[in-house]
Amino acid sequence: MNLITKYLVLLALLLISEDLMAQNTQWRDVHKVKRKETIYGIARDYGITVDELIRANPEMASPDYVLKKGSFVCIPFHSPTAVVDTATVTPPSPQPVKNDKVDMREREIRVGVMLPLHTVNGDGRRMLEYYRGVLMACDSLRQNNISVDLHAWNVAENTDISRFLTDEAAQMDLIIGPLYSKMVPALSDFATLHDIRVLIPFSIDAPEVAENRLLFQVYQAPKDFSRLMVDRFMQQFRDCHPVIIDCNDSTSTKGSFTSMLRSRLDSEAISYGLTSLATSEAKFVQNFSMVQRNVVVLNSEHQKELRKAISKINGMLLNNQELEVTLFGYTEWMLYTQRNLENFYKLDVHIPAAFYYDPSSPRTKRIEQKYRWNFHADMMNSLPRFAITGFDHAYYFIKGLHMYGKHFTGAAGMVGYPPIQTPLQFERNNYGGQENKNIMFIHYMPEKRVETIKF
Repeated sequence: MNLITKYLVLLALLLISEDLMAQNTQWRDVHKVKRKETIYGIARDYGITVDELIRANPEMASPDYVLKKGSFVCIPFHSPTAVVDTATVTPPSPQPVKNDKVDMREREIRVGVMLPLHTVNGDGRRMLEYYRGVLMACDSLRQNNISVDLHAWNVAENTDISRFLTDEAAQMDLIIGPLYSKMVPALSDFATLHDIRVLIPFSIDAPEVAENRLLFQVYQAPKDFSRLMVDRFMQQFRDCHPVIIDCNDSTSTKGSFTSMLRSRLDSEAISYGLTSLATSEAKFVQNFSMVQRNVVVLNSEHQKELRKAISKINGMLLNNQELEVTLFGYTEWMLYTQRNLENFYKLDVHIPAAFYYDPSSPRTKRIEQKYRWNFHADMMNSLPRFAITGFDHAYYFIKGLHMYGKHFTGAAGMVGYPPIQTPLQFERNNYGGQENKNIMFIHYMPEKRVETIKF
């Protein structure tokens, strides 16, 4: 496109938009939309944020807006404060300023993301991918006539979150964040003052959840998750004979789980075997039942100890083919699936987890493809996939707020959204906030297929 054509296009755009004229905005360029281009892809190509692009082209905020081939888009200059992280942010207002005259069920849902959104370290890169998942969820919701007014702030680890708790943030219906425990108290107080729901997306120490009804925590602290694992273990394997194997792993973090499990078994007068990887085969097999299915629990999550245990159990089964064995594992074992898949099937492995990434699922393949189209990159090779996590979280909460407004609690069955990777099932913590109590067992079945056991 030559300069004259660009000028004429820009002039036409300005003439048909009084809003743009009023802003007196200077544009960096005008872009002609090509086939299969997306809002996110255009923003990325020009080094600007999606919010900047939408502000420069207000029609994009319309719920029924469709980016069409051949249309023209104004490209603004990038503002370094588009994702807020400056010392010029004003302190929070001492009084609530939220305008709630219109129920959120009748208007756009106002969402703020307060996470480290940068490329300086792993935290920032992971949260950028999570945020991209949020953007994709907003796009999908818009196609279903649910409008979202999205704001984002780069709240890095060493910043004071109170700098971001401004009048703009006070207008939010939902804030997603923070990533760091030290930021929860200030955000919790701010949420109470302005009646804002807060979604804490990852596992951090947040005792405020026990007191503030507006807080939602997705991933529980390890100790709380261990208690939930014990409950589900007892529910699933009540008719089995437990065998606990000491792996002599000084670096393991699973001792608290096996201690809780043993206490629960003792309190219910359920007998169990207790052995170690160093025990001779003759003594090892004596801890197993010949008449009940044996469910084997290691006190280590590490690959080295897992391989030793698999070898020992397989050696025992060669000489005791009448034994029935199920191996109970840990979420970390998902990282070892490729190397151990045949043994996972053979030993009927059950892995407790709050998420399940299934690369063979059509929905997983579809969202990965859309991510590639939008951002010209693949998702990080991590568990869980952060972009899919962000998509699941945002879709579930925004749709829930659209359906129920302030009455949304995140309880099972409220939204009717089948998650791609991260099921959500919130329960209230006494008189405080909501905690995600979802846990499922990923079951590697002997007939060489995988099922998810949901509770």
